[in-house]
Amino acid sequence: MIDGYLSYAAARATQAEKLTEAISGLIGSVGRWAGRGALTGPGPVFVGIGASLAAAAAPVWELRCRGVHAWRLSAGDHPLPYPASPHPIFAVSQSGRSVETLAVLESVEQGRRFAVVNVAHSPIANVASNVLDLGSIPDSYASTIGFTATVAALGILAEAWDGGRIAESWSLLGDTFATTEARLTEQLRSLAPLFADATSADFVGAGRAVGTAEAGALLFREVARIPSTGMSTRQYLHGSMESAGGGVHVLFGDDGEYAVARTLADAGHPVIFVTAEHIEAGPMLHPVTVPRLRPAQAAIVEIMVAQILVEAVAELRGVEVEEFVFTSTDAKVPVT
Repeated sequence: MIDGYLSYAAARATQAEKLTEAISGLIGSVGRWAGRGALTGPGPVFVGIGASLAAAAAPVWELRCRGVHAWRLSAGDHPLPYPASPHPIFAVSQSGRSVETLAVLESVEQGRRFAVVNVAHSPIANVASNVLDLGSIPDSYASTIGFTATVAALGILAEAWDGGRIAESWSLLGDTFATTEARLTEQLRSLAPLFADATSADFVGAGRAVGTAEAGALLFREVARIPSTGMSTRQYLHGSMESAGGGVHVLFGDDGEYAVARTLADAGHPVIFVTAEHIEAGPMLHPVTVPRLRPAQAAIVEIMVAQILVEAVAELRGVEVEEFVFTSTDAKVPVT
């Protein structure tokens, strides 16, 4: 334990097991919420910061695929008080202490206040009317299990919303995660030298995978200290791709992303392509094959790819995983 956190390696080592335990509890909790009518009506608005905001991308995609109007908003980028609306506000914060997220929740009427947190006894949980907690799972400073369990919580909520059905495959996800991790670890570690002299890294995905791209970029900034950007495929094609050079490109997706991956690779830029499709490797194109899963489940397995890769890159570049350069003193509500 390091300053209240697990080491990155320790958190990753037990992630599949802890994910299985968390999912079991979440299915029961969400089922009870649905049973008492808490998950009906206008779709949810998920608000969060950083990794918590990224965690909501695939669940929002799931809801929109079902025809439910749902959004994810950066908690710090909206004037307060939050405007009157019939949509419930779900404050997403692993610590339950994010200042901006708490401020949004406090600005709306009590009946619209929902929270999804890891730490059950926290400022955000204390002001919410309905709290879904992950069970206070010990996490690493650069979040691993805290992030994947949050995606699971939001994904299960999305599937259960307004009479929906929670997929039975959730109960198998921990095993799928562990099997995929074992199969890919050696391959991913062998790709670390692509980043040896990289000056930047781009993480790109479409739809449900935008959050994975954002979370992957955040990990590479936090853990390996490589300037990294996460964005949607279409945004990437609208100008951002033009600065390719000197970095590595990590893409998540299928046919659309494959076209981008081939374009970059053919131009001489190293590309790691994480996909459920079976793609032939090339001199600059490195496919990483993952299972085809439901949106939130896919996001959980795909971020594991980034978790393994960034640890190997940090080792290669001589960066101490547990050491952060800056500490933000105003990002969290103080513990009292």
